Amino acid sequence: MRGLDYRWLEALDQIILQRSFEKAAAVLCVSQSAVSQRIKQLEKWLAQPVLVRENPPRVTPAGQKLLGLYRQVCVLEQDILPDLSNDFGEKPISISIATNADSLATWLLPAIAEAMKQSNLEIHLVVDDERRTLDKLKNGEVIGAISQSPRTLPGCNAVLLGDMPYLCVASPDFYRRYFPQGVSIQTLQAAPAVAFDRQDFINERFVYDHFGFEMVSEVKHTVGSSEACVKAAVAGFGYCMIPKIQIAEELEQGLLMDITPGMYIDQKLYWHHWQLETGSLKKCSQALVEYARKNLPQ
Repeated sequence: MRGLDYRWLEALDQIILQRSFEKAAAVLCVSQSAVSQRIKQLEKWLAQPVLVRENPPRVTPAGQKLLGLYRQVCVLEQDILPDLSNDFGEKPISISIATNADSLATWLLPAIAEAMKQSNLEIHLVVDDERRTLDKLKNGEVIGAISQSPRTLPGCNAVLLGDMPYLCVASPDFYRRYFPQGVSIQTLQAAPAVAFDRQDFINERFVYDHFGFEMVSEVKHTVGSSEACVKAAVAGFGYCMIPKIQIAEELEQGLLMDITPGMYIDQKLYWHHWQLETGSLKKCSQALVEYARKNLPQ
């Protein structure tokens, strides 16, 4: 049986990236008919569809797995070929990493800064909740992911980076206004809360873990970024769960206060990456792990 032709996967990749057959054909410098034929050959070889033909086209689960394979091969080629031929030396190695917003706002960029100085890298950061970043690696969208899950994927390793404690904080003025008699289930539920987005339920998890109560905040602001959570808390929008590493200065200056001393949520973070890493990819992984283990509680 004829083996997998990577020109088929190249066509599939460009269709998804360009969001159309026509634009994919232009990038590949072939006719639109040729692109369509490559996809038909791929589907015939696989005996199932790889694309849903809608506008824009989207991949099927089988197509997503093949895209993941293709993109892994492309990254490995970028990493290995410069050692074999001078013709590839000037092209940067493209690395996509899935990360949660809080890691990006605190330790991730310093962690990979030295690796970027030493290697010709082009970094693409995909931001998602730490409970969903692993899906990006599974689907082949990224070559590594920071996740709270210790579960390893086939062909990948999971390395414990450290802990990320989240404190329940508010401005002193907000505390005096909403918690004059102290923090309780009732006052937490009545006080405005600040969260990253509508899928962020860390406030509710905190209350359940420490108070044994399934809370629904009467007012819950969503601000869409890790940095904005800090600013909103300082400005008195509401109380918020924020990584301790992110607000050391605000706590020291008295702009924020820990309103539940001794109570926090501790999230363990793991670095998930391919087992077949070499060269620059391996150096980037090592730098990330070493920095995290020095700067995050262990």
